[in-house]
Amino acid sequence: MDILVSVVLPLGLAFIMFSLGVGLTPADFLRVGQRPLAFTVGALNQIILLPAVAYMVAISFGLTGELAVGFMILAACPGGVTSNIIARLAKADVALSVSLTAVISLTSVITVPLILGFAITTFMAENAPDVNITRTAITMFALTVVPITVGMAVRRMFPAAIAGVERGLSFAAVILFVVIVLAAVGANWALFTANMLTLGPASLALLAVLTTLGFLLPRILGRSLREAKTISIETGIQNGTLGIAIAALIVDGGAGFTGYALPSAIYGVVMYLIVVPAVLLYRRMD
Repeated sequence: MDILVSVVLPLGLAFIMFSLGVGLTPADFLRVGQRPLAFTVGALNQIILLPAVAYMVAISFGLTGELAVGFMILAACPGGVTSNIIARLAKADVALSVSLTAVISLTSVITVPLILGFAITTFMAENAPDVNITRTAITMFALTVVPITVGMAVRRMFPAAIAGVERGLSFAAVILFVVIVLAAVGANWALFTANMLTLGPASLALLAVLTTLGFLLPRILGRSLREAKTISIETGIQNGTLGIAIAALIVDGGAGFTGYALPSAIYGVVMYLIVVPAVLLYRRMD
């Protein structure tokens, strides 16, 4: 388990974020200014609505201590490559999905430490672990910004080569995401089964509420159907691998898999119970 946490997990996450960077160009960031309202709605959903709903779900399901903090860590994570692929399958606006994923992934250097600090103070009080917010931000920078930047640089230097393998890298990243989640679950099966009946329904409730609100809010604000589907997906889908990494490498100091990482692992397993029907529904809407 120590090898999974200290070696496989960070390397796997670095590859996932690298594959995201390989798919990005400066145009993906410039597009933010060209479609300000759609982007703003999507970004605010992820930065404000998502942690607010996660907090209410955690309270409603009686989550406390490590599990509650881990649930908020999950809520702080961006969508990653998985949300972009789901957007494509749902016939949503893939360009908007990529732009949102890119910007939210980079801003997570700021938002994750803030949400983590709030969660620890709120749910653990005097039992709170000693978490250095500056160290958290630096770790987030190393886990997200660096591999994304390297991926973008590689794409710029070798555009022809990357064009031929870009989709393969994205697919490999999704497979790696699933493998890491299943490995974490398998290595901690007793902990997983002991908390599944609580965290499973909580994760499904979080995803169902966010997917629904993520679709309705942009429609109320006059956004197109494709934009609403995209914002719904970006609001609901979180990068469980990043959540496990934050929990294992920051909160627990790399000592192993604990309750902090459990919500992200369980979410990574049960999310497809909501995602698959949502994709099928969104495809029928066109």
